[in-house]
Amino acid sequence: MTATSDVILERMMALHPKVIDLTLARVWTLLAKLDHPEKRLPPVIHLAGTNGKGSTQAMIRAGLEADQAKVHAYTSPHLARFHERIRLAGDLITEEALTQVLDRCYGANGTDPITYFEITTVAALLAFSETPADYTLLEVGLGGRLDATNVIDKPALTIITPVDLDHQQFLGDTLAKIAAEKAGIIKRGVPCVVGPQHEESMDVIENVAARLGAPLYAYGQQWHVSAEHERLIYQDERGLLDLPLPNLPGPHQVMNAGAAIAALRLLGKEEAACEAAVTRAYWPARMEKLTKGALVEMALPAELWLDGGHNPAAGRVLAQTLSAQPPRPTHLICGMLNTKDIDGYLAPLAKVAQTLTAVSIPDEPNTIPAQDTADAAMRVGLQASVAQSVAEAIRTIRDTTPNARILICGSLYLAGHVMRENAV
Repeated sequence: MTATSDVILERMMALHPKVIDLTLARVWTLLAKLDHPEKRLPPVIHLAGTNGKGSTQAMIRAGLEADQAKVHAYTSPHLARFHERIRLAGDLITEEALTQVLDRCYGANGTDPITYFEITTVAALLAFSETPADYTLLEVGLGGRLDATNVIDKPALTIITPVDLDHQQFLGDTLAKIAAEKAGIIKRGVPCVVGPQHEESMDVIENVAARLGAPLYAYGQQWHVSAEHERLIYQDERGLLDLPLPNLPGPHQVMNAGAAIAALRLLGKEEAACEAAVTRAYWPARMEKLTKGALVEMALPAELWLDGGHNPAAGRVLAQTLSAQPPRPTHLICGMLNTKDIDGYLAPLAKVAQTLTAVSIPDEPNTIPAQDTADAAMRVGLQASVAQSVAEAIRTIRDTTPNARILICGSLYLAGHVMRENAV
């Protein structure tokens, strides 16, 4: 009997090297064994950044598809199913196709050490190389310079969304060090769209681009975007666009939309594609209001929202988004990983939420214990308690505050668990 994708993915976990070291050597070796699929891709748009790259990618895809283009897309991590990471010419990869490419990569790699992300990224590139399409959207997994996606010699375009502190144990403990890793996707002579940056990060990105002769299209310089009178106003050297506000909620999506529009304009797309980018994008678990499912029914009459942001910058953005919502008592259900700056994430949210109920992320060995999350919430001024499960937390909040806005937040891994449980 043929193994399922889940079985092969489980086997791939066992190939993980004993020591985590960011390197492209293992990826290059496997790509060579597969006759270099990375050289046979449709034009690549490569995205790096700390926050916003997933939303920006979703907007670019919406714009390209509205222009009748077939688009491959790679993103990580997945929420409910691994298949979400690989979109072939617009459609999520099928179980049959995923099983086949995983099996081929596993067979070609043999027993050589390789990380789960590295071998599954190669599988995505293999699938992309064998399916006709017009564009390939590649989202960096971690950093950029040594990320497994950084194997494209000449992408059509690179994009760097806002850089902030995250993954310091791998990328460095300053904005400049982290920006240097993100700027590793910049290629000689290839245009690079740059979203809003701290001055420290922008200096690094400009230096790398200058060294490589890569034209920069940066927010506040070559392009501008703002929300005015409930409209999105975008301007660059080609002129001004007056568009609807992004359908993805949150004031930060205006900047993500700006980067997406800048990219589409560089690719020669017209206003209709830019409008589709801001009106048709879908990106789950980013301040998403859940409208159906088992947990939604359990929460009624309260609203149920889901967000997977997990670093201090995401906490700030989430607080701004909540502040812009119609007034309603806001209660958080939060679970996080032990690699994250929990106090930095929660501090902005203390100003906009009434309570926090802490949970441990189910089946996740790196979860912060619920009591530790509750303690951190109290340190930053949030009234906090602990629940044994998301469902228990929802019921308790609903019973005490029926008109609540309940936001489940803190981790994409928790978001994935919630999506699976809600679908039951």
